[in-house]
Amino acid sequence: MKKLENKKIIQVNIEKELKNSYLDYAMSVIIGRALPDVRDGLKPVHRRILFAMNVLKNFSYKPYKKSARIVGDVIGKYHPHGDSSVYDAIVRMAQSFSLRYVLIDGQGNFGSIDGDSPAAMRYTEIRMSKIASYFLQDLDKNTVKFVKNYDESEKIPTILPTLIPNLLINGSSGIAVGMATNIPPHNLNEVINGCLATIKNSKITNSELMKYIKGPDFPTKGIINGKIGIKKAYKTGKGQIYIRAKSIIKKNENKKKYIIIKELPYQVNKAKLISKIAYLIKEKKIEGIQTLRDESDKDGTRIYIEIKKNNIPEIVLNKLYSLTSLEVSFGINMVALHKGKPKLLTLKKIITAFLNHRKKIIIKRSIFKIKKYQKQSFLLEALSIAFKNIDTIIKYIKSSSNIKKAKYKILKKKWKIQKNNKKLKLEKNIKFLKNKKYIFSENQVKKILNMKLNKLTNLEYKTLLLKYQKLSKKIFYLKNILKKKKKMKQVIIKELKILKKKFKDKRKTKITNKISNIKIQDMIISENVVVTLSYSGYIKYQPITEYEAQKRGGKGKYATKIKSKDYIKNLLIANTHDIILCFSSQGIVYWMKVYQLPKASRQSRGKPIINLIPLKKKERITTILSFKEYVKKRNILMATSQGMIKKTSLKKFKNPRSSGIIAINLKKNDQLIDVAITKKNSNIMLFSKLGKVVRFLEKKVRLVGRSAYGVKGIKLNNKDSVVSLIIPNKKDEILIITENGYGKRTKISEFPIKSRSNKGIISIKITKKNKNVVKSIQVNKKNQIMIITNHGKLVRIRVSEIRKLTRNTQGVILIRIVKKEKVVGLQKIKNI
Repeated sequence: MKKLENKKIIQVNIEKELKNSYLDYAMSVIIGRALPDVRDGLKPVHRRILFAMNVLKNFSYKPYKKSARIVGDVIGKYHPHGDSSVYDAIVRMAQSFSLRYVLIDGQGNFGSIDGDSPAAMRYTEIRMSKIASYFLQDLDKNTVKFVKNYDESEKIPTILPTLIPNLLINGSSGIAVGMATNIPPHNLNEVINGCLATIKNSKITNSELMKYIKGPDFPTKGIINGKIGIKKAYKTGKGQIYIRAKSIIKKNENKKKYIIIKELPYQVNKAKLISKIAYLIKEKKIEGIQTLRDESDKDGTRIYIEIKKNNIPEIVLNKLYSLTSLEVSFGINMVALHKGKPKLLTLKKIITAFLNHRKKIIIKRSIFKIKKYQKQSFLLEALSIAFKNIDTIIKYIKSSSNIKKAKYKILKKKWKIQKNNKKLKLEKNIKFLKNKKYIFSENQVKKILNMKLNKLTNLEYKTLLLKYQKLSKKIFYLKNILKKKKKMKQVIIKELKILKKKFKDKRKTKITNKISNIKIQDMIISENVVVTLSYSGYIKYQPITEYEAQKRGGKGKYATKIKSKDYIKNLLIANTHDIILCFSSQGIVYWMKVYQLPKASRQSRGKPIINLIPLKKKERITTILSFKEYVKKRNILMATSQGMIKKTSLKKFKNPRSSGIIAINLKKNDQLIDVAITKKNSNIMLFSKLGKVVRFLEKKVRLVGRSAYGVKGIKLNNKDSVVSLIIPNKKDEILIITENGYGKRTKISEFPIKSRSNKGIISIKITKKNKNVVKSIQVNKKNQIMIITNHGKLVRIRVSEIRKLTRNTQGVILIRIVKKEKVVGLQKIKNI
C-alpha cells in the first residue's frame, strides 16, 4: 500500500459519529420538512411555493399559470427535492376538503374526497387565493430575514410576514423523526376573536379562550362529540376528539325508513367508506341494510342507506358508527417549531407566538417606512429652502463654469431659513446650524440641481409644503407605534378586524356538549327474550315471539334441546338490555348483560355458562335475576333452600368483578334458591316444595352486608325445602305449579301476614296426582306465563284461562306431561 503524502488519517469513534450524523439528519427532517413554524403555520415547501408564486406575480387577480411552471421554479430555485413532493403540496393547498381556507386557487382536476388522483401538473393551472396574498404582505419592507438558497444563487425568506393565524385556521400534520404533529383546522372568525381577546387581556387562560374559539372546524363539516378532548388539547397541547358523520333518518313514499349521510368526518375517503359498508353487509356483520347508494354530486355528500322492514334504523346507524369510519378519532398533537425548536404548544402559546410575530413585523415595517419617509422629507426640506433662496442658487449656477463648481458653492453656503419655513419640522438627521442656518447635503444639492423650471411656481411650492407636512405626520405616527405599546396594539387590532371582515364565515363543524360513546348495547335491538339455564349449565336466549300463547292443557313447544339426564333449571323473561345477576350455589354473584348471553334457536342447547362466567369446581348457577338499572333505596332479598332469608342493599352489587363477588355466606348443605328486588315496606312470602307458605313484613329482616348469613324465614321439616320467594302486590294473585303440571291461582288476601320463622300455612294441597311444588309466582289476568319441563318442552298460557281456587286445593292441569317428564320452571311474561 502506498503511503498517502501530506494526508492525515483521523480516528473517530463510530458510535459518536453515527449519533451525530443521525441527530443532524433528524433535525434536518424536523426543521426542513415535517414541522410547521408556529408564526406562519407553514412548512418550508409551502412557504417556498407561495414565495415562488409571489415572484412570478401569480396573484389572485392575475391569469392562471400552469402548475408545472410553479413547480419548476420551486425546485429550480428554492426547494432541493423532487417535483412530486412540491406538486403534492400544491394539490393539497388547492383542495377545499383538505384545507379549511385554501391557499391556492386551482383550475382543473385536483382530486376528490373519493381519493381520486389529481391530473398531472402539465394539465392543471393555479394562482394564489385571495387569502394567500396576506401571507406575503409587507415582504418587500425588510420585515423578515432572507437567506441564500441551496446553491446560493437566490435569496429566500426564512418566514413569511403573514397577517393570517394560519397554524390554527388550516392546521397541519406531519411525521418527523421521533415526533409528529397533528393540528386541526379552526374557524378564522373564532381564531381572530381569540387573538383580539388575548391582545386586550394578556393574562387570559386557555379555558377563557374557549369562549371565543369553540373547537376545531373541519372543511368536511361533521359533528364533534363532546368538549373534553378539546379542553385537554387546548390546555396541554394533546387530546383526542371524536368526529361523527351527520346523518338523517327519514321515511320514503313506501313508508320504508332510510338513512342519509350528509357530512363526513375529516380526511375520510368516501369511496373506501362505501366499500367498507358493502363488505360488512356481505359478511353479515351489519344486518338490516337493503340498499346502499352514493348520491353525492357537486352540491355535496349524500350517501343513501335504505333499511329493511322490521329493522330499527338507529341500531343500524350505531353499528355503522362503531364498525366504519362514519365516526373516527382525531388525535390532536400541537407540535410546531417555536424559536427554531420543536415544542408542544397550548392554544394560548400558539396565539401569543403569532401575535409576537405580528409585533415584530409591524416594528420592522414601521422602521422601514420611517427611513423611507425621512429620506423623502429630507429632499422636500431642501427643495423648500431652495424655493426661498432660488435667486441666489440661480446666481451660483450662472457664475459657475461647470456643474461641479455650482454644486460646491451651494454645499458651502449657509442658507437662511425664511419665516415661511419655520413651520417645517426638521428631522434630527438633517444637518443645520444652531443659528438656524441650513447646510445642504450632497443628495439634497443633486435634487435641487435636477429641479425643472416649471416647478418654480408658487402653486408647486404649496404642494411641496403639503407633501412635507403629510410625511411628517406619517413619521410621527410610526414613531408613536414604536414608542407606545397601546398604539402597537391598536394597529394589530385594526389589521385583524379588516381581515375578519373580509374572510369571516360561519362554523362548519357542529360541537355537541355530551359525549355520544357507542356502547355494545346501542347496537343491540331492545326486545323481550326467553333466557333458559339447564341443570348442567347450558344457557341461551331466544326471542319471546317464537312462542305463541296456547290454551290451558296444551302439550307445548320445545324450548331447547337437552342432553339425557339434564333439564331446564331456570327460566327468565327479560329484555336484551337488562342486567342479569347470576347467583351461584356457593353464594357468589356474577354480573352480565342479557345480550352477552348466546342467542340460539329453540333446537339448540346453548353454550355452557362456564364459558361466560369463571365458575369454580362444583359451583353452579342456582338462580338468575334481571333488572334494568341500579336504583337507590332498593334491596336484594335472598332465600335459601333451608329457609334462611337475607336482605342486602342493591348498591352493594353495583361494582362487580369478573371473578364474581360474595352475595351470601351459606351454611353446610344449604344453597341459594331465589332472589328478588324489594323496597323498604314490602311483604315477603316463602313457598316450600311440600305446599307450605309463610308471609311476614320485610321490616322484620334487617339490612346486612354481602358476607352475612341472614336470618330464619320459615321453619321446615327435614324433607321440605324453599322453592320460591315472592314480594307480593295486593292487586295480583299467586300462581302455583307442581311437578305433574297442576296449577292454580289464589288471591293474595288468602295468605295472612304472620311473624317470621314459623311453620307456615297450606298454599296448595299436595297429592300423588300433582306431586311437589315447583314454583310460585304472582300474576294478574293480563299476564301470560311460560312453563318448561325437564324434557325441554315449553308452553305459553294466558293467566286468564287458569282457574282461580282457594288455598287448600290441588289445582287443575296446566300442561300435559308424559312418562318420566316433570315441570321444572315457571315464569311470568310482562306487558303482554
